[in-house]
Amino acid sequence: MEENYRMPLIGDDAPSFTAVTTQGEINFPKDYEGKWVILFSHPADFTPVCTTEFMTFGSMIDEFKALNTELIGLSVDSLYSHIAWLRKIQELEWNGMKNIEVKFPLIEDVKMEIANKYGMIQPGQSTTQAVRAVFVIDPQAKIRAILYYPLSTGRNFDEIKRLVIALQKADKDNVATPADWRPGDDVIVPTAGSCGVAKDRVESKDPNQYCLDWFICFKREKK
Repeated sequence: MEENYRMPLIGDDAPSFTAVTTQGEINFPKDYEGKWVILFSHPADFTPVCTTEFMTFGSMIDEFKALNTELIGLSVDSLYSHIAWLRKIQELEWNGMKNIEVKFPLIEDVKMEIANKYGMIQPGQSTTQAVRAVFVIDPQAKIRAILYYPLSTGRNFDEIKRLVIALQKADKDNVATPADWRPGDDVIVPTAGSCGVAKDRVESKDPNQYCLDWFICFKREKK
């Protein structure tokens, strides 16, 4: 009997799994306790867009580790295909990147079990390949953000990194981040929950805070 899956949503517990990968077996989320995780899928090994993506992620692994963030890739190809492809990537040079060793695990998911748990197989695109999905998962194994790209479009990895930083900033300081926020930019303080708080904020002389109106107030970040 075919198992039915519901696509996980933001705020859900990330579906657990045990998988064979290019870095050995992993047990998720147990092996990643206390870590942020970016779980992402790609359509197929030895394809051009995916190759540029893996070169980029491989070159940024230390940047993500500095954010207490681990990377996990997935496609429905076999382990041996993964190994051969990652070895070939080390021989390529593109966009200033070369000799890129992909040190994060790449999941073998030939039966599509994990891909289906995460809604990575979308029949309108393909029934045999995963779309370019990105799940940002926090240290409590909660899904905090989801990005989907079509097969033809490579992901923006600066945006994925920015997203992780913004989520960590929101958790640490109980703030929100405005459009096009970058680390060091001013942040938004929680919306006033009463008339009194709204009045106090608008009339505040605090040099580190300013309001455009009662419902949108910012905190200045120290440069």
